[in-house]
Amino acid sequence: MDQYYTKPCNFYFGKKSINKIYEGKALPLHANKLISFGCLEILNRKNSKIIGINEVEFLSKKLKYKIKKDLKNITKNKKFKNLKFSISPLLMGIINLTPDSFSDGGKYNKKKLSIKRAENLIKSGSTILDIGGESTRPGSDEVNEMVEWKRIEGFLKNRKKFNSLISLDTRKKNIMKKAFKYKIDIINDVSGMTYNTDTTNFFKKTKIPFIIHHMQGTPKTMQKNPKYKNVVLDIYDFFDKKINEIRAKGIKHNNIILDPGIGFGKNLKHNITILNQVSIFHSLGFPVMLGISRKRFIKDLAGNNDSKERIGGTVSSSIWAMTQGIQILRIHDVNEVNQAIKIFKSLHFI
Repeated sequence: MDQYYTKPCNFYFGKKSINKIYEGKALPLHANKLISFGCLEILNRKNSKIIGINEVEFLSKKLKYKIKKDLKNITKNKKFKNLKFSISPLLMGIINLTPDSFSDGGKYNKKKLSIKRAENLIKSGSTILDIGGESTRPGSDEVNEMVEWKRIEGFLKNRKKFNSLISLDTRKKNIMKKAFKYKIDIINDVSGMTYNTDTTNFFKKTKIPFIIHHMQGTPKTMQKNPKYKNVVLDIYDFFDKKINEIRAKGIKHNNIILDPGIGFGKNLKHNITILNQVSIFHSLGFPVMLGISRKRFIKDLAGNNDSKERIGGTVSSSIWAMTQGIQILRIHDVNEVNQAIKIFKSLHFI
């Protein structure tokens, strides 16, 4: 039988969502009655069709079994160590301790500046701080481990000052090992555990929560004509394979986040397709994160209305992500996105 995929769609919010669930016309997303879905898009690599949730019972026996299994993942409460998910996506504030990151390189790579940045992000509503000492912008060169560690060590020594979870953005296992003694909370490895082949063993030994990130190629090469057979289903299969691999290696905890990697080995069409169909990843059963902040796709779509910080495009795509049930957003402009989320909820979730 062909591989089938299940994507929740036709979302409802607030009181309307509660009423639709009560009427049996919708199912709650992530066990939250304030956001629900009334339809499913069932896809394979040849075609797709949209059905109402009540039509699942009329599918073939094998397909019904598959869809119901996916529905359990879609509707269950997603859990992650020390994080509590609600309607509003949690915000991961970005602190690039580099001289050359694509948007804010050189702004926070001094100790005092990075600490002030962290304090401002937390005040603005960051639940997580994502720190990194290596730029992974398109075309960037690899950074020596000693250089990368020197960039982040000073910040980590002040880790206790911050009432926030700390995510470490690094591909390198040795950096992870050195940082672990500072009680970091999450590892964000943009290589998807491919840079060091034994990174998974480190995760197993330490039991540290981590993000499975998708990237085609390396930062140096990833934007050189990226190709997919079906970008969304290819990334879905990548996640599915990775999850099976880490389970086989003995990682049994569910403190895992999925990030499809907007802009990491994707062209404009790929990025827009992922965002448009991002709710499909809920059927894998883990929280989903998006890094859409200030990305190139905003410039490509906005044309003459592009700006340096791309706040408008970041806010717009963040609200879209919220309506698709995304649990975490990796953001530069936390205050502005938080403001937008609060206003959207006040207007829509009533």
